Amino acid sequence: MRCLITGAAGFVGEPLVERLHRERPCELQVTTRSAAASFPADVRHFPIEISSETDWTAALHGVDVVVHLAARVHIMNDRAADPLTEFRRINTAATLNFAEQAARAGVKRLVFISSIKVNGEENDRPFRHDDTPMPLDPYGVSKLESEIGLHEISARTGIEVVVIRPPLVYGPGARGNFALLVGLVRKKIPLPFASLKNHRTLVALPNLVDLIIAAMTHQGAAGQTFLAGDGDDLSTPGLIEGIAAGLGVKPMLLPFPPALLQLGARLTGKDAVYQRLCGSLQVDISHARDVLGWSPIVTPREGLKIAVK
Repeated sequence: MRCLITGAAGFVGEPLVERLHRERPCELQVTTRSAAASFPADVRHFPIEISSETDWTAALHGVDVVVHLAARVHIMNDRAADPLTEFRRINTAATLNFAEQAARAGVKRLVFISSIKVNGEENDRPFRHDDTPMPLDPYGVSKLESEIGLHEISARTGIEVVVIRPPLVYGPGARGNFALLVGLVRKKIPLPFASLKNHRTLVALPNLVDLIIAAMTHQGAAGQTFLAGDGDDLSTPGLIEGIAAGLGVKPMLLPFPPALLQLGARLTGKDAVYQRLCGSLQVDISHARDVLGWSPIVTPREGLKIAVK
């Protein structure tokens, strides 16, 4: 079996390639935007800038399974004049161009890494794989449109499509709010989150990589959508305590009324930051357990320790 990983030098792509190369379930080739990206000598590397016009012929030759990670990722404080157009250009149009060519090249299965943002931003019960999608931002919309287009291509050509929607992914080199929290905990800065009772599903990099590999090969995965997660949810105080344990420091958590935190975030234009740090977003991973027989391979505490090394 020959596998192709797009976006192979990215946050998820790099550990995925590392594990596939170590365990060797398939002959491995990869694409990245940069010709300078480094891989083992026996991994074929194709530097490719993805667009709706990209010619994937060489990279797809002889490939059986592809994992499509290459994307325009969610950006806080996006400076694009029209973010939805930019996300659609890469995440939708370029993805569907890739899928059409993959089908013509005889690829049997395409694993697409989507986002829990397709389901929504916050909930009072865990999102399920078969919930009605309700994306609220341009990134989530572009990912949903990609999923719809991929299933249309699958129905027309026979290529198997598997969709994985991860929530916040954490691991070494994680950015955004996770990196911000790690920095604050490392500096022992007091954080006013002790009174929060929220619940969030996160997914550690080793767990997401393991789920992707299961989706690449399991016969029952074809046509399915799987939500990723660690299996045990965390509150924001629990997340901070786990980060502190991984760093070997004492967490500095102070009680503060959540309503005042939310008001302060609204007054300072930080509603989105508050929602991602303090809101609840839970994910039901039972579909992956039932269909794939998959379970997370590390606990949140183990994953946080790996992430903050």
